[in-house]
Amino acid sequence: MFHLAELQLFIQTAQLGSLTKAAQNLGLLVATASASIKRLERTLECRLFERSTRSMRLTPQGESFLRYARDAVDTLDRGIVLLREGAQNISGLLRISAPSDVGRHVLQPWLDEFQERHPELRVHLQCVDRFVDIFQEPFDMTFRYGRLRDSSYISQTLGANRRVIVASPSYLARHGLPGRIEDLADHNCLIHGLDAGGFNTWRLTDRRRAVQVKVHGNRSSDDGALIHAWAVAGAGIAYKSRLDVHAELANGRLVNLFPHLLGEDWPLRVVYPHRASPSPAARALTGFVREKIAALGNA
Repeated sequence: MFHLAELQLFIQTAQLGSLTKAAQNLGLLVATASASIKRLERTLECRLFERSTRSMRLTPQGESFLRYARDAVDTLDRGIVLLREGAQNISGLLRISAPSDVGRHVLQPWLDEFQERHPELRVHLQCVDRFVDIFQEPFDMTFRYGRLRDSSYISQTLGANRRVIVASPSYLARHGLPGRIEDLADHNCLIHGLDAGGFNTWRLTDRRRAVQVKVHGNRSSDDGALIHAWAVAGAGIAYKSRLDVHAELANGRLVNLFPHLLGEDWPLRVVYPHRASPSPAARALTGFVREKIAALGNA
């Protein structure tokens, strides 16, 4: 997960062309700033700067990431300002659509806390895994996983996230731990998809090469929250967003079967229709959710 301080340091370094000057502006030791930039590069799995003894110059990847970093920091700053202005500015009805699992297991408790801060706000939350056309359906914002193909939407990435292959201790006690990803072909896997075939090719990488396996199982569903529940109950192995199963991984109800492998990149995004700018409530909630996701990175 990204941290606000790292993004601010990255932006300052890019603007000044000097890590030393950026560290001084932010009140950091140069060694601390250098470690922070390296940690950000490890998270992104690319080099952001070409370094010399006198300057720091952005790589092409760094140039590309800079505009997203600026958008993220600007959005969070606006959200913080709105939260500090008080609850009287956050009111009315906020209509939200989200994938079923992230809606039920992630957003629901966060929305409870958000509404405690803003008691005049009313929320309608739709939890559904099908594609929601925000131009045609009456939502102020939608949350989506993965990368958007339609550039007509206004979207912001809320945090880095990947898929993980998980199973419950009870399933592993009965069926054993798969030693290799290829062994999943012999296990009961839970298939999530909107059609009969589902999403049954699971892809990961060991940073050097991609590995994949076609899986099978006796249960499938178009509801990610149901796949989640089946996995916790020991019905099979699931390929889930780490964000969705963060709590179960932390308390041991689910186990990451291949911690040495990286699952598919699966960032959580918030999407608004381009026909209007986000409402104060939508902007404030975006900043609030971004803070929550960043905090999970430290848990």
